[in-house]
Amino acid sequence: MTEQEKRPNFIVRTWRWFWNLMTQPAAKFGAGFLVLIGIAVGIVGWQAKMGIVKATSTTAFCLSCHEMEAYVMPAVAEGVHWNNASGVRAECKDCHVPEAYFPMMMVKINASLVEVPGHLTGKIGTQEKYDAYRPVMAERVWDQMKANESRECHSCHSWEAMSEDAQSRPAWVMHQRAQDQGQTCIDCHKGVAHGITPRQISEMREAEEAE
Repeated sequence: MTEQEKRPNFIVRTWRWFWNLMTQPAAKFGAGFLVLIGIAVGIVGWQAKMGIVKATSTTAFCLSCHEMEAYVMPAVAEGVHWNNASGVRAECKDCHVPEAYFPMMMVKINASLVEVPGHLTGKIGTQEKYDAYRPVMAERVWDQMKANESRECHSCHSWEAMSEDAQSRPAWVMHQRAQDQGQTCIDCHKGVAHGITPRQISEMREAEEAE
């Protein structure tokens, strides 16, 4: 047997190197190696986390909850954001999940601490419960959108992109006035996506008080 034949092949040598690397005391390795391992673990962890965030932001995931599919989606499907002449559809995440990292994570944390427990306990698990709690949910979202100046709306809509020729004269005048007065989308367009307006909420509460 020649000297070359006596040498372990590449696979064996690689395996021995890797085994020694994994089994020898950490003190024998330099700080640089440990840092590289930490970076690799961090990258994998970050990608896994963002993958989960992306998966749980899809409309399909939202509709996996019974109350979302049965009570929320019918109203959304009738709105202009879901079916329109241009064929551009706003998914759940476009309105409810911010693009910026920290606001996005705050939404996800809130979902974990509030919305998931609410789903598990059946807080809006029936049509009656949903109808009773719907005004509270609507006003909460409107307040959030008012506070962030309709941030998610502006991810698709902008004053600069509005065409005067493509709007009716009253709509154009109202949009110009709103811009001049520092108003934001939600000031005038409450209920455009979920089919419930402030007037309807007032009527619902008046009916409850009359009972």
